[in-house]
Amino acid sequence: MPVYNRIAETHEDMQRWRRDLHQHPELCFEERRTAGIVAEKLRSWGIEVHEGIGVTGVVGVLKGRGNSPRSIGIRADMDALPLQELNDFAHKSKIDGKMHACGHDGHTAILLGAAQYLAETRNFDGTVHFIFQPAEEGGGGGDAMVKDGLFDRFPCEGVYGLHNQPGMPRGSFNVKVGPIMASADTAVMKIRGKGGHAAYPHLANDPIAAGVQLYTALQTIVARNVGPVDNAVVSVTLFEAGTAINVIPQEATLSASIRAMTPEIRDFIERRIREICSGVAATHGVAIELDYQRRYPSVINYEKETEIAARAAREIVGEDNMDLATPIRMGSEDFAFMLEACPGCYFFLGTGDETHFHAVHHPEFDFNDEVLSIGASIWAHLVEQQLPRQ
Repeated sequence: MPVYNRIAETHEDMQRWRRDLHQHPELCFEERRTAGIVAEKLRSWGIEVHEGIGVTGVVGVLKGRGNSPRSIGIRADMDALPLQELNDFAHKSKIDGKMHACGHDGHTAILLGAAQYLAETRNFDGTVHFIFQPAEEGGGGGDAMVKDGLFDRFPCEGVYGLHNQPGMPRGSFNVKVGPIMASADTAVMKIRGKGGHAAYPHLANDPIAAGVQLYTALQTIVARNVGPVDNAVVSVTLFEAGTAINVIPQEATLSASIRAMTPEIRDFIERRIREICSGVAATHGVAIELDYQRRYPSVINYEKETEIAARAAREIVGEDNMDLATPIRMGSEDFAFMLEACPGCYFFLGTGDETHFHAVHHPEFDFNDEVLSIGASIWAHLVEQQLPRQ
C-alpha cells in the first residue's frame, strides 16, 4: 500500500502548516500559539478538543463509526529549541534565539494531516486520541501530561510516537523491541574546601585537587563497573572553580550528564556516584554536596505495540525500507513517561536525502517536507488497522 491518495492531496496544506510553525517557534511550556493553531484545526474538522493539559498540551478525541470501546493514542511534540537559526530560506524562524531544530514542527504537521484524514473518513471503529505534547526539549512535558491525568481522562490501550531521523534515508522506518533510547539524569557536585594563598597549599584544602580526583573516579563507573555489553555514559561537562591565578578557591563545581539504557544500570550509576563523592570527600578533607536529578527514563518499547507499528509502516514504506533491529541511541526522549504509564512504541522515520543531511539540533537543520504524507499515512493506517470496522 503506498501513501494514502487523500493524504497526498493535502500535502501542500501540511507543508504550509509546518513552515508556519517553523517561522514561529515556541520553547518549553510557551507553545500557546502552536497549541491554539492545533486546537483550531482539530475543531474545524469536528474533533473534540481538550486544551491546557500539562500546561500547554492539547488532546483531540475522535470516535469512528460503530460502538467499539477500544482506543489508542498518537503523540506529537510541539516545542522548539533555544538556538539561533542559520538558514536563509523564506520560512526561517522569525524569532531570534529560537528555532525548530529537532523537527517538532514536522511531527505536529504529520499528526494534523492524519487527524484531518481520519476525521473526514472515519473508516475505523473505536476512539483515537491525538496527543500534542509540550516541552519535550528538557521540560518533561510528557511527564506533565501524564501527571495531569492524560491516560485517566483519555484511556488508551496503546500509545505511539515517532521522530524524524535525517541520518536515515528518506521514507525508511526504524524501530526495535525493548530499550531504544537512554535515560537522562544530571549530577551537580559542589566541593567545599578551604581556600588560601597559592604559595601555601598546605594551609588549604584544595577543592580543585578534589575535583580532579572526582572527575577521574567518575570515569571508572562505565569503564570498570558497568558490564562491557551494557550501555551507559557519564560525561562531566562543566568544571568551574577559581577567580584568580594566585588564590586557591573555596569551592569547585562539577556537573555531569548520565545516560543508561535500563532502570537497573540507572540505579547502579546513581549509587556509585554517591559512593564516589563520599570517598573523595573523606580522602581530601572537603565536603561534597551532590544534587542528583532524575530527568527522563529510558524509552522502552513494548513487543506487541512495536509489532503493530511495524506492520502499519511496512504497508506504507515497503519491506525494503524496514529496519527492525535499529541500534540503541544514547539520546533521550520524554515519550518515555508515556510508555511508563501505557504500553506503546516509539519509532524513527527517515528524512535524509541530498538536501536534508544536517543532524537534529544543528542551526541549519530543517524538517524534510517530503515525508509529511508518509508519516500521516502511517498514522492513518495504524488507526484503521488497530480499530477496524466490523
